[in-house]
Parts: sequence; structure tokens; C-alpha cells
Amino acid sequence: MKTGQGRPRPHYRRKVPEPNRLLEPVLDWYAGNARDLPWRTPGASPWSILVSEIMLQQTPVVRVLPVWTEWMERWPTPASLARESPGEAVRHWGRLGYPRRALNLHACARAITERHGGEVPTEHDALLALPGVGEYTAAAVASFAFQGRHAVLDTNVRRVLARAVSGLEYPPKATTPAERRLAATLLPDADRAPVWAVAVMELGALVCTARAARCANCPISDLCAWRLAGKPAYDGPARRGQTYAGTDRQCRGRLLAVLRQAHGAVPKEALDVVWDDAPQRERALDGLVADGLAEVLDDGAYRLPG
Repeated sequence: MKTGQGRPRPHYRRKVPEPNRLLEPVLDWYAGNARDLPWRTPGASPWSILVSEIMLQQTPVVRVLPVWTEWMERWPTPASLARESPGEAVRHWGRLGYPRRALNLHACARAITERHGGEVPTEHDALLALPGVGEYTAAAVASFAFQGRHAVLDTNVRRVLARAVSGLEYPPKATTPAERRLAATLLPDADRAPVWAVAVMELGALVCTARAARCANCPISDLCAWRLAGKPAYDGPARRGQTYAGTDRQCRGRLLAVLRQAHGAVPKEALDVVWDDAPQRERALDGLVADGLAEVLDDGAYRLPG
């Protein structure tokens, strides 16, 4: 496929430097610039790492930290969360957004308790079989909790590799087989693979960001294919920012906030007043029930799932 200027779009390069020339500068940078995060401490439990990874999906660290801390104080083990109702997980999810993740974590806690004796499984395939755990989360927990050698491809890592190796300003919208192959070729030995994964992730979060590539502060700017090519502009599908105001998602959030604060059943009238658009409000309520985030009682009142 050609662009409007008639030149072919760049593709992911399958051939990469051997050995990985990015490795040492990225690890050196990380050693001096890594954020001090509680789920990265030597004593962090596999459960605390799993919780952090699910909370951090599409959510910045600054919002996750207080909720993660409260969760780990309340539910330090999978068994402690498994004993609670799903509604309590949703209640204490607070305003992190995408609250189905709270249900996923609760389901994970029950699965770990019932299938794995209360211990987070060490193997990638067993992690991938847990409710709500996808390819990225399984690889991240296997790497960061159990020092496994896996390609960990979150949005930040994909962006760094797209720019530094493939010469693209942004990666494709969804992870591709070519990206997985590229990441696998860059993996160092087993001893350094976990720190390589988190270091590239940190570089994307702090320096090689989506909004601004801070090349002057980048430890691999002299090796970056995108910078060396003159930073060609992204020419893929339009990248649209997510809207929130007035959406069903905002409406659902307002309704769920009332249910979280109630600690019991909420009359329908108390939900009607939080959103003026009645058809949208009813659609959002139906969606919350369908997603397992709320229950409707025989008298028409609503509550968090029991």
C-alpha cells in the first residue's frame, strides 16, 4: 500500500542489530532513572504485581498508586479478596475507570485460590488461563514476579521499539505478529530479560512518550531509526483521542459512583437524578447489569453484585 505521496509505507524490520545495541544504554539509563514504585521492590509479592498490572492497564501510575496501596492493605493475598463479594471489589476500585477490571481481579483471586492453592501460578500458560489475563499481563507477571524470559509488549514498549528499531512514529493500533517477532529477537539472556522489559517500558513512559519524544533526554537517540530518518510523520490510520464528556461511559461512571457509596440497595429514583438523558441512563444501567457490575432487585432497586 502506498501513501498519498506515492512512497511505500515502512514496515517492521525483521533484521535487528546483533547483539542488541539498545540493551546496555537502556539498562544504564533505567538504573539511574527508574521510578520508586512499590510493586517493583524486591519484596513485592506476585499477587501485588498482578494487581498492579491489571490496574495499570490504560491508567497512569499517579492514579493507580493510592488505590493499589489501599487494595494491598485490605486484600494482601488472593484468598483475602476471594472471600469478599465481587461488589466489594467494584466498590474499592474507586475512580480508576474500566471497572470490569475489578471483576476480573476478583475472578482471578477466586481462580488462584481454588486452582492454585492461593499462590499466583509461575508459568506463563497458567497465568494466561486466569480470568481477564491477556498476553501482555501474563508475560509481565511471569517476567516481573518470577524472572521469566518473555517479550513484554505494552503500549510504551511497542512505541519505543516502533521508533528505535522500525523507524515508525507510532506502532499499529493492535499488536502484530511482526512486533512479537521483533521483541523476541531483542530479548537478552534470562538474567537480564525482566529488567530489559521494565526498562523499555519506563523509557516509553517517561521519555519516548506518545505526546512528545524527548530525544535530547533519550539514552538511545543516536541509535534510533526514527530520529535518524528525520522523524517521518505518522501516516497510518487516524489516531483519535478518546472522548468522555456526555458518553455512555461517563453516565455509567456516575451511576456506579452512587452504587459504590450506598453500601446497600439504591432506589431507582436515586439513580434517575444523576443523569438527565433518560434513554441514555437506562441504556447505561442495562449495560452495568449485563456486565455484572450491578444487580437489579425484585423491587426495582439496584446494588453492586453480591
